[in-house]
Amino acid sequence: MLSRKNKLLALKIISLFSVVRGYNIPIIILAQYLSAIFILAPEIRALDVLLDFSLFLIVFASTVTIASGYIINNFYDSRKDLINRPTKSMLDRLVSQSTKLKVYFSLNFIAALVAAYLSWRAFLFFSAYIFLIWFYSHKIKKIALIGNLMASILAVMPFFAILLYYYTKLPFYEIETYKSQFVVISAHATFLFLLLLIREMIKDLENIKGDLVDNYHTIPVLYGETTSKKIISFLSLLTLFPVYILIEIYDVGYMDIYFYSCLIILLFFLKYLWKSNTKAQFLLLHNVLKFLIVSGVFCIILINPSVLWHGKKLLLSF
Repeated sequence: MLSRKNKLLALKIISLFSVVRGYNIPIIILAQYLSAIFILAPEIRALDVLLDFSLFLIVFASTVTIASGYIINNFYDSRKDLINRPTKSMLDRLVSQSTKLKVYFSLNFIAALVAAYLSWRAFLFFSAYIFLIWFYSHKIKKIALIGNLMASILAVMPFFAILLYYYTKLPFYEIETYKSQFVVISAHATFLFLLLLIREMIKDLENIKGDLVDNYHTIPVLYGETTSKKIISFLSLLTLFPVYILIEIYDVGYMDIYFYSCLIILLFFLKYLWKSNTKAQFLLLHNVLKFLIVSGVFCIILINPSVLWHGKKLLLSF
């Protein structure tokens, strides 16, 4: 049996895990590595990508920065979360605000140190990323639409860190070739960005009560649910453009199955959205978008499934 002190310590560890959303970290790591293997550096052996120490440090710095971002976001949203997510909020409050700040600064210091070891470019990138996350949580988050846009941009920034890493590694004569891949990479990023932006808009509908109390100037608060639903519908329509580019113009292998499935699901999503008016209904829509985003990470493998087999053979021979 655990003593009372050990039980309290265990609860605080669970609380901190909840604050940094530790359940999201493995997905972020997986997404970055799969993006590197299948999208950003398809010409490099999968095993070489996995054993690239510099890439590992970039992924590590990214996940540490994102974890610290969740902490500062939780710090500023504590009052709002008490209304919108009372159960999770009570668990998160087992760790004091001062402890959260100490962990926040420690994680940022580690991320900056790792980035500085990599290069001055990486240091500048992650320093800017850390600042933008803080600025978003402190100021921008409460501004209608701008807050949603910035949250979505911050979510895709770690992938641009990997993009810049591979771009700076290229010899000069291969840069032109890499530029042609940039369109494909941008289309993937745009599709992800739109899904993230739609999710942010749904979260505003879901959290409208807490936003009203904490003076958040979100679109549902300022202009009503109908306006918010119209914008979400328009953003859903915009997903057709990156999907068309990826399926019809460029080759994404079997991942076109994922994109076709997304479009079908988004049709039903919009139909249900216009019938929704309760927190539970908006939460269901939020979870549908989470499913699309997470499944998209795993479906990156469908671009070229044979890479997994070749990677396995390389690993065994290694």
